[in-house]
Amino acid sequence: MVIGFFMILVDTTIVSVANPAIKAALDPATANLDNVVWVTSAYLLAYAVPLLITGRLGDRFGPKNVYLAGLAVFTLASLACGLSGTLGMLIAFRAAQGLGAALMTPQTMAVITRTFPPAKRGAAMGLWGATSGVAMLVGPLAGGLLVDHLGWEWIFFINLPVGVIGFVLAWILVPRLETSARRFDILGVVLSAVALFLLVFGLQEGEAYDWAGWVWAMIAGGVVVLGLFIWQQARTRSEALVPIALFRDRNFSVANLGIATVGFTITSMSLPLMFFVQLARGLTPTEAALLLVPMAVLAGILSPLAGRLLDRVDPRWLLVPGLLLVTTALVVYASLMNLDTPIWAFLIPSALMGIGNAGMWGPLATTATRNLPRDQAGAGAGIYNTTRMVGGVLGSAAIAALMQARLVANLPGAGSTGDFGSVSQLPSQVAAPFATAMAETILLPAAVMLVGVVVVLFLQRPPHLASRR
Repeated sequence: MVIGFFMILVDTTIVSVANPAIKAALDPATANLDNVVWVTSAYLLAYAVPLLITGRLGDRFGPKNVYLAGLAVFTLASLACGLSGTLGMLIAFRAAQGLGAALMTPQTMAVITRTFPPAKRGAAMGLWGATSGVAMLVGPLAGGLLVDHLGWEWIFFINLPVGVIGFVLAWILVPRLETSARRFDILGVVLSAVALFLLVFGLQEGEAYDWAGWVWAMIAGGVVVLGLFIWQQARTRSEALVPIALFRDRNFSVANLGIATVGFTITSMSLPLMFFVQLARGLTPTEAALLLVPMAVLAGILSPLAGRLLDRVDPRWLLVPGLLLVTTALVVYASLMNLDTPIWAFLIPSALMGIGNAGMWGPLATTATRNLPRDQAGAGAGIYNTTRMVGGVLGSAAIAALMQARLVANLPGAGSTGDFGSVSQLPSQVAAPFATAMAETILLPAAVMLVGVVVVLFLQRPPHLASRR
């Protein structure tokens, strides 16, 4: 199941490297990048909006069945993406990919929650968490290599063998778990989908539309509908889409707040960092991705080890140092982001990020799911992953707005960040204030990560450890 989850995470980043090639092939007539950005936006929108619903589908029809259906949709949509002859077709099939990803993601957590007992779940969640660190590297690297040597289509064709292997292995090895034949909350489905669509679309596309009045109206409407959804869920006496009772577990509630700060930070930090190393320092996308190697390698190696340790210690002993290390790494990045720092020095905060990631993803997921009732595993996983995605969308919107503000402050008369995308390296008289703007911007995710440190302090010692006292 981790194979499928890994493929989903890679596809959230791999396309960004290929956007110029996709635009040249499918949308050469227009001058701006707004159209091709929808190749990524459509995927993220279709991924984020249904997560609450698809988590519940796993409880109703079995996580293995829903996972296999999602993997089939994702793999076939990948084939269709690679064969697309127009930008419109590609955007439509990217949305289908996002739907497949939404079907799969909650099931990966739900199967772990229902298969492993609480006292042994940390190692499995550690492996689940390790995939995120490795995928952060593989996406940009694979995108650069495939586009440079085979063409943009191959960033999608590469999913076919991985999808087939993942499908066969899941079909054979993943157990069929009991299902709950229950009523489905149709009103909750409609309200949650409308609320998340309005919020995610408004936040994700606000910068592209210069935060016009109708964008703010969409966001406000999303908040209102979300309030209605929460009220309706609280009043629903049977089979609510989001069982409010789950939030009575302090660790579940705190872990959801924690993963929101993590989603915000990890999504937002990469944009100013990649802009700096490519435009201010002249690195190619592939060279820039190589700076993330220590992060991916250390996260991949240490995450399963941290997971095993988590089964024996209070999660705060891993989460507090992990989140603090990520905060420290971002502050170090900010201090190094100038024209005089040797490029190799950026490997140091990358390594700190990798160690911090090992104490972050798996421990948060394990803590969120530790006390979930088995028949609510899908609902809990859907809530957790929705929170993560919404945190990421908030991070993306906030970092874009702050980048623009700092560019205007440091480079009076500067246009939007998109105006810098047509050059491979800025002239030195512009690069220095540009670097300062990016360094100031990356302090935002550092501040949000520090909030995450405070949040996880409110976690409680797990019952299976408390009983050992």
